[in-house]
Amino acid sequence: MLCGMFMATTSSVLPSMSHSTVSLTAPFTRNSLDTVRRALLDYATSTGLSSEPDPNESHAAVLVPLCNVDGVPGILLEVRGNLRSHPGEELNYSFPGGKVDKADSSFLAAALREVHEEVGVPPGRVDVLGRLGPPERSLKGLRVWPYVGFVYPLGAASPDEEPDVPLPSLSVNSLAVSQPEVAAAFHLPLSALACQTRLRSSLFRASRPYWTLDVSDLVPQRVQTRGDVDHNLVEKTAGEKLEVWGLTGWYLSLIMEVLGISTWNTRGRDQG
Repeated sequence: MLCGMFMATTSSVLPSMSHSTVSLTAPFTRNSLDTVRRALLDYATSTGLSSEPDPNESHAAVLVPLCNVDGVPGILLEVRGNLRSHPGEELNYSFPGGKVDKADSSFLAAALREVHEEVGVPPGRVDVLGRLGPPERSLKGLRVWPYVGFVYPLGAASPDEEPDVPLPSLSVNSLAVSQPEVAAAFHLPLSALACQTRLRSSLFRASRPYWTLDVSDLVPQRVQTRGDVDHNLVEKTAGEKLEVWGLTGWYLSLIMEVLGISTWNTRGRDQG
């Protein structure tokens, strides 16, 4: 997909590569992860993120998994296993995550457990950078707590020096995807977050502006799900645009704001 970049001079809310706090094309390094860590902390401070959950609510947690793939910085996303059976039904894209169990020591522990269960990456291979928040309510009524971390490939040592050396790249094809819960995983390059032809403005929960993102050319064309059934996503989607939207799109919009790609004020929390 050819990408035209939004120019910052057009409007302060439009995404721009030039204002990003980290490179959207050079691989993540220790230095760039430290930049993301500071940006998340600044965001948490400026928004006054609360760490007190409502005991009357049910909770879930997700990880926004940053990674390098073939030297390209990006975010790991999932195609959920509940694939539609007819054109016109939505495919679901998400970050690894799920409901917080009683055995989980924290919301972050729940997110890391789900990453291990869904894509086979153990907690020790994730460098947790911070909380994204504020937590939003899913359509199923769960309060979803988002965290951000960098995912190291299995067997790759975490570097102790050379802060500007590119961090190891992850092989998406080598991930132990948990089927049928997850149909597939794919890499979303950071540069896609500033790509005009991918982005569409919308309203989250019919009230707050955010971006939906076209990933039609990024998702795998064929996946296998329950009973080793082979699905051709191209046929299932009938050539229509595949978009990341809803809560996942909202959290992507928050990442865009944290990294300085977009200046849309996405900081309000739902009151429902």
